[in-house]
Amino acid sequence: MEQSPHRILRAWLTSASTGVIELDADWAGESLPLLAPGDKAFAFASLHPAAPELYADEAAYFVAADGALVFVLDPAEHDWVNFDNTPVFLAGDFNDWQEAVGRPEWRLERGEVNGRPVWLTRQDAALLQGQSHQFKFVTGEHNWLEAPPDATNVRRGEKGHLNRTLFAHRTGRNLFEFTTAEPLQFSQTYSVVHLRDGAAGPKTRLRFGKFFHELRSSLPLGALARKDETVFRLFAPRAKHVRLHVCEKLEEPAAAFGYELDRRMEDGEWRGVWEARLDRSLHGWYYWYSIGGPHDIFSHYHPAHKMLDPYAQAAAGRDGPGIVLDPEWIGRGDTGFRTPAWQDLVIAEAHVRDLAARAPVTLTADERLGFTGLTKWVEHPDFYLKKLGVNCVELQPVQEFDNRAREEYHWGYMTANWFAPASAYAADPARASGVKELQELVAAFHRQGIAVLLDVVFNHVGEPAHLLHVDKLYYFELGDNGALSNWSGCGNDVRARSAMAKRLIIDSCRHLIETYGVDGFRFDLADLLGVGVLRDIETALKRVKPDVVLIAEPWSFKGHIGAALRPTGWASWNDGYRNFLRDYVHGHGSPEKLEYFLKGSPWHYAYWPAQTVNYTESHDDRTWLDMITENANNNGSRPTLGDVRRTHLMAAILFSSIGIPLVAAGQDFLRSKAGVNNTYQRGDLNALDYRRLARFAGTHAYFAEWIAFRLSPEADGLLRHWARASEGFFQSFKGADHAGLAMLYNADGSAGRRRLLFAVNPLPDDVSLALPEEVAAWKWRLVADHERFYNGGRTPPGAVVEPQLFIPALGCAMWMAEV
Repeated sequence: MEQSPHRILRAWLTSASTGVIELDADWAGESLPLLAPGDKAFAFASLHPAAPELYADEAAYFVAADGALVFVLDPAEHDWVNFDNTPVFLAGDFNDWQEAVGRPEWRLERGEVNGRPVWLTRQDAALLQGQSHQFKFVTGEHNWLEAPPDATNVRRGEKGHLNRTLFAHRTGRNLFEFTTAEPLQFSQTYSVVHLRDGAAGPKTRLRFGKFFHELRSSLPLGALARKDETVFRLFAPRAKHVRLHVCEKLEEPAAAFGYELDRRMEDGEWRGVWEARLDRSLHGWYYWYSIGGPHDIFSHYHPAHKMLDPYAQAAAGRDGPGIVLDPEWIGRGDTGFRTPAWQDLVIAEAHVRDLAARAPVTLTADERLGFTGLTKWVEHPDFYLKKLGVNCVELQPVQEFDNRAREEYHWGYMTANWFAPASAYAADPARASGVKELQELVAAFHRQGIAVLLDVVFNHVGEPAHLLHVDKLYYFELGDNGALSNWSGCGNDVRARSAMAKRLIIDSCRHLIETYGVDGFRFDLADLLGVGVLRDIETALKRVKPDVVLIAEPWSFKGHIGAALRPTGWASWNDGYRNFLRDYVHGHGSPEKLEYFLKGSPWHYAYWPAQTVNYTESHDDRTWLDMITENANNNGSRPTLGDVRRTHLMAAILFSSIGIPLVAAGQDFLRSKAGVNNTYQRGDLNALDYRRLARFAGTHAYFAEWIAFRLSPEADGLLRHWARASEGFFQSFKGADHAGLAMLYNADGSAGRRRLLFAVNPLPDDVSLALPEEVAAWKWRLVADHERFYNGGRTPPGAVVEPQLFIPALGCAMWMAEV
């Protein structure tokens, strides 16, 4: 008699002919449990207990034959960690979590499990007694190593974090390995059951394991138009059939020709690619796919759905169809522009339609909707961003997104295709005009000396979710019940760690660099892609463009990887900087924290100077002004004098901080959205009101002069750093009982004779700061205060450097000296 109760917790394939069944508790019976295929689609050739060590692959722990509790970390899952130089510790509710860091009894050591090198620690099995403990691994620098979201024992902790759970009744003796009589097909649905008393229990779906997500092809994908043929290729590993539809006229889809795609073999095996070859060039033709596949909780196949090719280089709309384009017609993007060094970047975040909608130039209503209108504005002598002086623009998404009509306004963060320019911004999307128009827009920015970064969204897909119709299981993070993970807050999370998902992202970025000449990218919710994937993206893109600019938004609803990105070549948006400055200009926050941010958030956030992107406003949430205004309801439409002064303080701090400064378009002329928080479809509120340039000309000039000073030769090596500053480069002077601060740059003379002294007072009362007599005695020249730059003109008689440095209420100043 077999023991009861037991049930199947989950089951997965480790290859096309091997797999694992996990029971909900260890099996102690003398005979094997009655496990069997749940249908006639396949048969077991063998079934036997798995080695307990195998459980570590899923749960990160097992109980060894000698009774020791072994915790196992696979370094391949965290390849961003330098394990040779960075100690890693076991942390959990049994050792006060971070308190375990530095304690030798919890440190992991080299070992081998399941024939692979790992890091492990052996602990007393007494930890298994009592409650089910939660645990995680953490580096000596307090960076938490996230568990795969689909791991068998991942649970959410009290504070919302994903932790692993240690179960006393699951120690590795709850696993059984099987082999199948014949290799299983990806296009079929399989299940297993546990037989009890002659009856079968509920069916448990058999998932495809890691080997499935490592399936990849190196063949070129998409619609490949050549002189005398067009090749169509689609990666769809679980499809039962794929049908191609092509038509010459967009208005006649019913006249489309249909062709069945065949499985394309590579080196004698099939790797998930379907192919059709047509013996003529179909440049300018329209196409889409219909796909049939298994019907189960891990699938989303609807053969009637007209699926837009993920590799389509142009689309007539969010629903498709795709447009076949000859690469000779496409050409290449601008290659004559030299991307500024990261240390020299001053970025403005902007939206195509917001920049063009009310631009003070002659444009048609249609031009104001997209690329052509913005290009004409960029080329105008009075172009706003050129006048502001930034040397880089970060455009909100310009890839095909999910607006239903061209006139409908969106921020663009619900993308439907990662290769095609947004049809909503194209003058004639049916003729793929957006391709040429986006090329010309990028070139126009370059002619103005402005680099172009694209805000790209690879962490989730918009509607319609074409990738979902290609393969839900391969491309998306799923629970055991087939439910889509939703840490993006947008309905789904892309499984970027799947080999061909990662390739799709890399191929898209490479295409945007080569076809459009863009200089880099800002990755939306990059936490969901994972540090390992981001490192692979970095490596691949630097082969294409060695100076490519890579910036991560390092958080999501799941977590924050800002610290984990420090050993990489990625810069990160610094949300801590943003939040601090909003409070600091109201007199809250310590001078020590301001000092940290002025220094470029060193070590804790940024290993190298340009790794922190310092900002105080972006498209999300309210504008800077609406956040800090003294007016009711966060409405900064009519700013107070205090609002203006605090904005000037913020600008002075922003451009005096080491790192990459980023401003939001319109921030320099006190842009307000009337206090509205979420304006992703409010084109009326988001469109830049350039009349405020006249209303607040002084603030605009203040920003522009700070940018010019920061980019000047005088500030090179002082505000723009190429390497981490020497230990004595900065010297700070703080008040004993207030938040004011004075910062001396190049205090030790390591950067030459020139020094800068920056002082700031966020309080509504005047303050004084004590300076050393030697510093006060240097011949200081006032560069700027909280109202203006002086550029050799007459300076206020009271703005002098003395041993008791006076800083007026809501005031600041920058001085320069040659020593």
